[in-house]
Amino acid sequence: MTREPVVPVEPAAAPDPAEPAGVLHRRRAEIDRLRGQAATSAVVERATGVVMALTGCSADAAGDTLLRRAEAARRTLLEECWITLGEPASARAGEPPARPDGDTGPAPAVPSPPDDVAGALSRLARVLVHTATPQELARRLLEHLGPDLGADSVLLYARRTGGGLELLGQAGSGERPATRRQEPPVGEAAVLEVLETGEPRWLEDLAADGARRPGAGEPAEPVRSGALLPLPGEDGSEVCLGVLRGRPGPFTPRDRAHLRGAVRLSAGRLRSFAAPREPAPGPPTDAVRSVFAALPVAAMLLTPLRGPTGEPEDLRVEAVTEQAADVLDHDRDDLGGRRLREVRPDLTDTPVWRGCLDVLAGRDGYESEPFAHQEVVNGVPEWATYSVRVTRTAGALLVTWVRHTPHDRQEQRLADLQRLGNLGWANWNLSTREASWSPQVYTILGRDPADGPVPLAGIPELAMPEDRSALALAVDGLVREGVAFDARFQIGGTPGVRHLRLVAEAMADRHGTPVEVHGFLQDLTARRRAELALVESERAILTQHDVLQSERVLVARLQHALLPLPEGPVNLAGLRVEVAYLPAQSGTHVGGDWFSAIELPDGDALFVVGDVAGHGVDAVATMAQLRFTAKGMVITGSSLTGALARLNTLLLHSRDSHGTATMVLARYRAAERRLLWAQAGHTPPLLLRGGKVTYLRRPGGMLLGGCTTPRFEEAECRLEPGDRVLLYTDGLVERPPENIDVGLGRLAATVAAHPGDESGSLGTLLDAMLEVERRDDVCVLDIRVPTDR
Repeated sequence: MTREPVVPVEPAAAPDPAEPAGVLHRRRAEIDRLRGQAATSAVVERATGVVMALTGCSADAAGDTLLRRAEAARRTLLEECWITLGEPASARAGEPPARPDGDTGPAPAVPSPPDDVAGALSRLARVLVHTATPQELARRLLEHLGPDLGADSVLLYARRTGGGLELLGQAGSGERPATRRQEPPVGEAAVLEVLETGEPRWLEDLAADGARRPGAGEPAEPVRSGALLPLPGEDGSEVCLGVLRGRPGPFTPRDRAHLRGAVRLSAGRLRSFAAPREPAPGPPTDAVRSVFAALPVAAMLLTPLRGPTGEPEDLRVEAVTEQAADVLDHDRDDLGGRRLREVRPDLTDTPVWRGCLDVLAGRDGYESEPFAHQEVVNGVPEWATYSVRVTRTAGALLVTWVRHTPHDRQEQRLADLQRLGNLGWANWNLSTREASWSPQVYTILGRDPADGPVPLAGIPELAMPEDRSALALAVDGLVREGVAFDARFQIGGTPGVRHLRLVAEAMADRHGTPVEVHGFLQDLTARRRAELALVESERAILTQHDVLQSERVLVARLQHALLPLPEGPVNLAGLRVEVAYLPAQSGTHVGGDWFSAIELPDGDALFVVGDVAGHGVDAVATMAQLRFTAKGMVITGSSLTGALARLNTLLLHSRDSHGTATMVLARYRAAERRLLWAQAGHTPPLLLRGGKVTYLRRPGGMLLGGCTTPRFEEAECRLEPGDRVLLYTDGLVERPPENIDVGLGRLAATVAAHPGDESGSLGTLLDAMLEVERRDDVCVLDIRVPTDR
């Protein structure tokens, strides 16, 4: 047993003894509300499906519709749902339904459909929402009514405006006609009677009721019974639903309730997708035909022929002129009453047909583009230009052909010429003070045509101040002395400054006095802007070229000062050495190729060939730095690999360096005739011995400036008398985009073909190796070992 603390209560907050009873009452009310909600959910769901079928709306919109109807009629939602389903709420609640006039007295009793019928109608409502044509509607109804009512066929008939019936849709067997026709299997009189009275007719035995179609013959599957029910509409019944069975027998109250519910759903669905039909225009009177027969133009009157959905399927020729018949290449008497697509089957693929449909749909009018048409005039075929105009009148279409004369075509071509050339003509009469401009002149000057043309004397006022005086002098000379002019001037405006050209000349009378001025005005703004842009571009190119040329001259002089070339072969440590350096011919930059060939203090010889990446002053500066540093290191006793390692560090840490470089260092020891060499990412030396060409094996090494910890190795080659060694840069062997191995093979073949031991033979080798235009610098050291005597 637990105790709860007693909380002191203020006197004003004392508990009400009736409060527990109130809480109980509210709980019971809530339980009743939940029970009622559960009981009505199925009814609300079915009523929502009915509204969806009637209006074609969504489920949410159908629920809102039911709520609005209940509020407007002062009914509960449950009452409105049962009324929508065809059953008054009093049948379920035991209360008299509300009268439309507000009276609470007893209302006429409406039979309640069984629960299975209401559920079936709800399912049918959801199926019919997805139907799109009357034919599909008939098929869906047969699928629904066949198993439950034994229906063999379903037909939908509509009353025609001019009398008779029109079959909208059909499904099933029975007396289904093979083709569309107006008379139903149960007789036209029975259907019309149902449409007139608005009451259904139950034909439980067609033979006894006398509703069989007379004289129709016995069908393969005879109809024994059926039902005709009018579909309710806003202005009376215009559509009838026929359900036919192959067996006689009565329609039970359940069957009739089922059919009435299906009729209500079908009526709503028909209204949702059947377009409202216009009354078909009647045939034209004799007066209209007489008018068309007398018209001196090519014209015809067309009326639309609409299909079951209300859309125009074809156009009927009601009246036509003789000229229109000639254009269509038919006799006028043969065209009356015929379908247009029958006369011209190819017309549906033309813009004219689409223009007719657009005008029927509400467009104000249509005019086609001009087209060529061949016609026969006095037995001779000629080509003429026409355009078609379509207008709507009293539900019909008036189609006319407009023949363009050569003058019309010339006017059109002149207008096109002015528009494409952005020019227009102008005329000033000096005697009458009258002026006339073409429309393009107003467009060029940005002037409203309603303001009229500007007098000739006022033209200079349109120009910018700097051009005004010169233009005024030209106009004054034209008016006074008849001197023609071709003046260019500028005008301001919203788009900015525009450049115009005015060309004018005067016509004089017999005394030589100018009386009329005519000419043209042209907008040269786009051309002038292009000219200015071209001049500016040329100026920039020339300036850049001068700068580059000056730089080339400076670099060439600097290179010549830093890398002097001997005038001929030199002797170093018993070797004959010939040097060649050829700068690139494409572009304005000088490259960074260089060489060194010196005799060391100990009697050895040092040979260096290098290539700095890039061109210009920076490349030449880096070349000079490497050249002098390499010589100094070797002279002071550094090994070849040590010199390469220190040069790599120099490139990495020097602010003035130019990135990367390749190099070959070679030291010739004359006493032993040994050639020691190392390389940093360079092509291997070439050796010619006894007419055989080989490339020396490359020791390890990578380009300078590539990494912080490179590894370099040395290689050795013992030379013999008569040997020839070539050290060179990649400009001698590279020809983009081919592989460098191809160039190395070409060099070996060329050296073998031109061994040459005379002075100046290096020039012969270069002429054979190099193309007409060199894209890179070329540097070559030709080292020869003299032959023993």
